[in-house]
Amino acid sequence: MQGSQQQQAYDRGITIFSPDGRLYQVEYAREAVKRGTASIGVRTSEGVVLAVDKRIRSPLMERSSVEKIHKADDHIGIASAGHVADARQLIDYARQHAQINQLRYGEAVGVETLTKEVTDYIQQYTQVGGARPFGVALIIAGVEDGVPRLYETDPSGTPYEWQALAIGADRNDIRSYLEDHYEAEMSLDEGVTLALAALASVNDDALSPESIGVATIAVDDPVLTELSEAEKTTYLEDEGLLADDEDDEESDAEEDGDEDDE
Repeated sequence: MQGSQQQQAYDRGITIFSPDGRLYQVEYAREAVKRGTASIGVRTSEGVVLAVDKRIRSPLMERSSVEKIHKADDHIGIASAGHVADARQLIDYARQHAQINQLRYGEAVGVETLTKEVTDYIQQYTQVGGARPFGVALIIAGVEDGVPRLYETDPSGTPYEWQALAIGADRNDIRSYLEDHYEAEMSLDEGVTLALAALASVNDDALSPESIGVATIAVDDPVLTELSEAEKTTYLEDEGLLADDEDDEESDAEEDGDEDDE
């Protein structure tokens, strides 16, 4: 009984480490990330790719209202997985810092610099009483001095740089697919194809253009560009990943979860 009470004390206290060095609230925040639909980032020699699962829980919901890819600056995009409201707070913070950097120094903010500013902000919420960690993970992608960069933020406030990664639901399965098929010197088009194939690998090898979002940032023209429905359809058709409308509706109807997660 006494052991159970001690466990609850560490469980409730965000500023208290457990005897084995764990912060339980941070671990719970990571679980919240796993409830969100998947987001994928791929770094290629020609730029970076962001791909997200935008499946919705009801046919009555406007698909355009489901936002999972955001522009932090012209050359930086952010994809999220986890609690929607938490993601919007961090994305707004990233946008503000990008604008402050432009006004203060007269130049665009670096991808690494912006990522570390965001993770420093996240980390503050792991050691302040009366607050909770952000229940969201972000993929921050962009081009810095002609070099593609790809980062992940963790609810603990730790930044990681990747060649390819996945966050959200089915993260481990998608990562395994990326590890098996990723090549560092692939083109931007090949990066899009890989990201879509990885997403399809956990969706019965079938996707609809309405249920996904894809954006790229090319080294030659470092501006975040989202693919149109027609462009996504072309990629899916070329790879044999295009789902029938009826199959997509069935998968949406069967999908359940917390509508506050994305």
